[in-house]
Amino acid sequence: MATPHINAEKGDFADTVLMPGDPLRAKYIADTYLENVRQVNDVRGMLGYTGSYKDREISVMGHGMGIPSVSIYAKELITDFGVKSIIRVGSCGAVRDDVNVRDVVIGMGACTDSKVNRMRFNDHDFAAIADFELTRHAVAVARAQGVPVKVGNIFSADLFYNPQTEMAELLKRYGIVGVEMEAAGLYGVAAEFGARALTICTVSDHILKGDSLSSADRQTTFNDMMTMALETVLRDDADRA
Repeated sequence: MATPHINAEKGDFADTVLMPGDPLRAKYIADTYLENVRQVNDVRGMLGYTGSYKDREISVMGHGMGIPSVSIYAKELITDFGVKSIIRVGSCGAVRDDVNVRDVVIGMGACTDSKVNRMRFNDHDFAAIADFELTRHAVAVARAQGVPVKVGNIFSADLFYNPQTEMAELLKRYGIVGVEMEAAGLYGVAAEFGARALTICTVSDHILKGDSLSSADRQTTFNDMMTMALETVLRDDADRA
């Protein structure tokens, strides 16, 4: 049954959903990587699709920008459409010297300046972490494919344009491998409602060095990450069979 933000019916989504921020990127993923695709959502232009990859049914849908947006869609997918696993596939910035543009970052944990997880955890600290098995399989696939990957804590920021310019150096000192805007919220929702979640990001720019990818390079690097994410799903299936 449709929700306020998703006009699909039960059974329209696969049990695993890949989620980029941009709904047009979701369409690109569906058109490029999936077969027998059907559109299952278009509320507010947040496009969602279900198709198959190597005979495995997989869905893909945009989640918008920021923790409030991803939290809405993740919650409804899990509680109303039976989704068991969500993998965010996006981009991030880097602050560490050993993390470079084109690298793939896997968010094993997610720090944040948002209060959402304190709100759901009775104002206590909540360790927002990814599902271990999904993380393990993603790392194995990346290494098998020769994709440069960094695994560790990422930082989910509420502000894209942060006036606290000293934050980048602080994040570097604490070993943050990537800066983005959604993972901590996604992990909190997954924990609250009993689902599994993982965040995989391509490093598109380095906040301190000033390096960034061109549009063409972003697409090539995104393709590497997408193949890795899809193969992670298959490896996870095989391990759980």
